[in-house]
Amino acid sequence: MFFSHLAASAHSFLRPASGSYRLFSTTTAVEAGYKMKSHSGAKKRWRSLASGTSFKRPKAGHSHLNVTKSPARKNRLGNTAISTPTQTHKLKKLLLPYGTH
Repeated sequence: MFFSHLAASAHSFLRPASGSYRLFSTTTAVEAGYKMKSHSGAKKRWRSLASGTSFKRPKAGHSHLNVTKSPARKNRLGNTAISTPTQTHKLKKLLLPYGTH
């Protein structure tokens, strides 16, 4: 009995007195004081291709300790890596709030 009274009073102060609800915000992100942020790690590592359909990045492991690596491996590490469709989907979410790079 006591809890039902609390539940009823909790809903009454959450609702506006006029009975109308705003279904969307009329303020911009700047007025609200916050913005979505691009993922800084992805921003530093990936660049979008001109088509905008995928991303590219340089491969890691090519800068030091190269004596023990075979020439074929060093050539592969010098190539550019292209994102897979799954990575592209995730990178668009991380990088596209305000731009691709």
